[in-house]
Amino acid sequence: MRIATTIFLTDETISPVRLARELEQRGFSGLYLPEHTHIPVSRETPAPMGEPLSREYGRSLDPFVALGQAAAVTERLALGTGITLVAEHDPIVLAKQVATLDFLSGGRFTFGVGYGWNVEEAADHGVRWATRRNLVRDRMALMRALWAEEPRSYEGEFESVRASYAHPKPLTAPRGRAGAEPLTGPRTLIGGAAGPKLFAHIAEYADGWMPLGGSGLTRSLPALRQAWRDAGREGEGPEIVPCGVVPSEGKLAHYQDLGVSEVILDLPSAGEAEVVRALDEFAQYL
Repeated sequence: MRIATTIFLTDETISPVRLARELEQRGFSGLYLPEHTHIPVSRETPAPMGEPLSREYGRSLDPFVALGQAAAVTERLALGTGITLVAEHDPIVLAKQVATLDFLSGGRFTFGVGYGWNVEEAADHGVRWATRRNLVRDRMALMRALWAEEPRSYEGEFESVRASYAHPKPLTAPRGRAGAEPLTGPRTLIGGAAGPKLFAHIAEYADGWMPLGGSGLTRSLPALRQAWRDAGREGEGPEIVPCGVVPSEGKLAHYQDLGVSEVILDLPSAGEAEVVRALDEFAQYL
């Protein structure tokens, strides 16, 4: 089971370059970064992680720029978003960012996709909250068209694109789906709470699930694996990658017993000294 990390990198924390080097030196498998473009001061949406909302949410670095720095100073470290708020992006531009980062990193990128929790943040991007999941699904399909080897158009409920030349391409090989076009693009994980709609979307256009914290997996995994089979997906089943985990030996052993392929440990959003201490503590789990 691979041991990766996640952190809110901000203008006040350890730098992406310094953190990436420390992670690779110690043998951690990856670095996943979250995303918030902004946090409106006037906010009615309660933060699911509790109030008051921590300072780092409104100060987070752009994950693609930060991961680009991390890619440039490492050779083996996997790089990912945990998660990208796809509904808040122009999908044609986002497809280019994802493909470029994956190409320049030698195929090390994992596209963590999510729907968000902050209604006001999404509204400033013109997102209608009730339709955001279908919007993300539509934009992912458009991006897959741009990542396809041959020019392919896409016409969806919300988005469309003409058949286009769009390079570079992500380096991950297309994955099979019975009776449907193969999935193109980098390894893709969808975050979110367990439920039939989420599991159907994972089975349709992703490689696995990125649950926050990983609680309740024993109850949820049978339904997800059934949705995977019902969708005609090939292979052993979806990848399960809990994110934001506070580790213990018993918890990690439980995840391994459930068939979890990777765990993403939660680092403090802090300066270099505190983050390095946390890495030294987490190194016992490698």
